[in-house]
Amino acid sequence: MPPPPPGSRGPNVPPPPPPSVGRGKSSLGSTTQGRGRVATGAVSAPKRTTLKPLHWVKVTRAMQGSLWADSQKQENQSRAPEIDISELESLFSAASASDGSGSKGGGRRGSNIHKPEKVQLVDLRRAYNCEIMLSKIKIPLPDMINSVLALDSSALDIDQVENLIKFCPTREEMETLRSYTGDREMLGKCEQFFLELMKVPRIESKLRVFAFKITFSSQVNDLRYNLNTINDATREVKESAKLRQIMQTILTLGNALNQGTTRGSAIGFKLDSLLKLSDTRARNNKMTLMHYLCKLLSEKMPELLDFDKDLLHLEAACKIQLKALAEEMQAVSIYRS
Repeated sequence: MPPPPPGSRGPNVPPPPPPSVGRGKSSLGSTTQGRGRVATGAVSAPKRTTLKPLHWVKVTRAMQGSLWADSQKQENQSRAPEIDISELESLFSAASASDGSGSKGGGRRGSNIHKPEKVQLVDLRRAYNCEIMLSKIKIPLPDMINSVLALDSSALDIDQVENLIKFCPTREEMETLRSYTGDREMLGKCEQFFLELMKVPRIESKLRVFAFKITFSSQVNDLRYNLNTINDATREVKESAKLRQIMQTILTLGNALNQGTTRGSAIGFKLDSLLKLSDTRARNNKMTLMHYLCKLLSEKMPELLDFDKDLLHLEAACKIQLKALAEEMQAVSIYRS
């Protein structure tokens, strides 16, 4: 076989590799394109503004029949409106550190302003309670004192007058206030109130007269009502024939039990002896004399069992304290005389 001509390839010789320049261009092009893709992927989205959190307890699974389950079924009807995120961020953005530091700085500047403190000469608790009392009186202090001196009950009610009596300055407090030589404008509200009261001679006595004047009419009406109640109850007790028969039955039982003793042959007994009926027990300790009396009346005289219908005012009269009633009558009598 003749040799191949110069410059030609044999049948089994592989083709030469591509030029190196071509490979370099191809490699450079792919590298450039790769770098472009990386750069494009590395571009991040705009940073979202931090918003204030809503501290709720979220539901992860809607229970059947709940509002959230129904909302999922009726998606079209219960769809929420579109939200303007930019508006939400402007309204509910969290405060930044710079904002916080600025506000703190402003607070420190404000705290440096020195306010003169009020001078406290009265016990702190008493002064505090006095200021609370004064806040409930809506008229100026000079007008209030004029109303007290004029006994004008249209300006003050009985509760306010009684509070004024309670907060009249004591002798020790008046001496302390008289010995104060500083600026009176620097005194607290309670101290200034005490100073105004001290300008009126015997202010506490005048307040007590004012209180009595306000309550006199209602006190007389209450006294009259209580007296009428006691009189009605007394009349009902005396006129009740059924009660009289029951008391006679008790007297008979007592004399039967006390026969042959110094307690027997009684013609009557005091009312507090009725309490002994429940204390006197039978031999078996299961029945008392009160039980026996009820049994006797129900068997022999059942028509007496509704005797309480004759005593309509008795329960109300039992609630009236006779000693307090007598003191009220004496107070009214002294005032009238």
